[in-house]
Amino acid sequence: MKGMNSQQLVELLKEHLPSENLQWRFDRKTDKVRLEHTVLKKGMDISLPEILAKYETKQEAAINEVVYTIRETFKAMEKEQKDGFVTENAIYPVIRSTSFPQTSKAGDRFIVKDHTAETRIFYALDLGTTYRLIDESMLDSIGMTESEIIESALFKVRALPTNMKKDEVAGNMFYFVNNNDGYDASRILNQSFLKEMEEKIEGHMTVSVPHQDVLIIGDIRNDTGYDVLAQMTMQFFTVGAVPVTSLSFIYEDGKLEPIFIMAKNRVARKEGKRK
Repeated sequence: MKGMNSQQLVELLKEHLPSENLQWRFDRKTDKVRLEHTVLKKGMDISLPEILAKYETKQEAAINEVVYTIRETFKAMEKEQKDGFVTENAIYPVIRSTSFPQTSKAGDRFIVKDHTAETRIFYALDLGTTYRLIDESMLDSIGMTESEIIESALFKVRALPTNMKKDEVAGNMFYFVNNNDGYDASRILNQSFLKEMEEKIEGHMTVSVPHQDVLIIGDIRNDTGYDVLAQMTMQFFTVGAVPVTSLSFIYEDGKLEPIFIMAKNRVARKEGKRK
């Protein structure tokens, strides 16, 4: 079905998710659908334009992805209601844009930590096929303090594999971390991994987290590299299920600085400093 509209998309999702426990409320004004689970007394909002854009290119696969996410989220909610939180569940950091809400739908403050001007760190309780962002209301049942959660998550992210794919474009090297475990962008917090990469980089090292399921490290060796990087991150940003930022960062001396249009000039200045 080419050129599907939001109403048709909601009907299609309903067909894929037949359940007497689910109530659907389509809001034309915001172009969102509210999905309420009548037994759990919990729900979720689904933004439709992103799914429609994906449907244009991925067709049925885009629908299957959304259906899978909805099913797994409600399954996790059921498990949580039945068993509570299990402390054996791993806690990982997740990267979100600074515009991401800092309170849950119920109004509880998420556990967050500042990261860069573009990104913020949230913390997630891993539930197997999905995860739940940790808010203050969960601390007692998890049995950890805020600082223990932050420490535990940082420890966990360092243990994640950093397998990469490598690509060369116009004399510049790009490395992609894409394990699809929900925490690819979180590898940006693994300082020893970034330092290790810095050793390999011949040009200028850039780090990008356009969406939560990818981390791109660039070895920028010429001016064209910045144009390639800008196009690449924008492309990833627009297709990501959870977009973070289309801006990239220069990594130097353990610090991340956002690259703006003046990046080339700033890099040229850095070159001057090194001589």
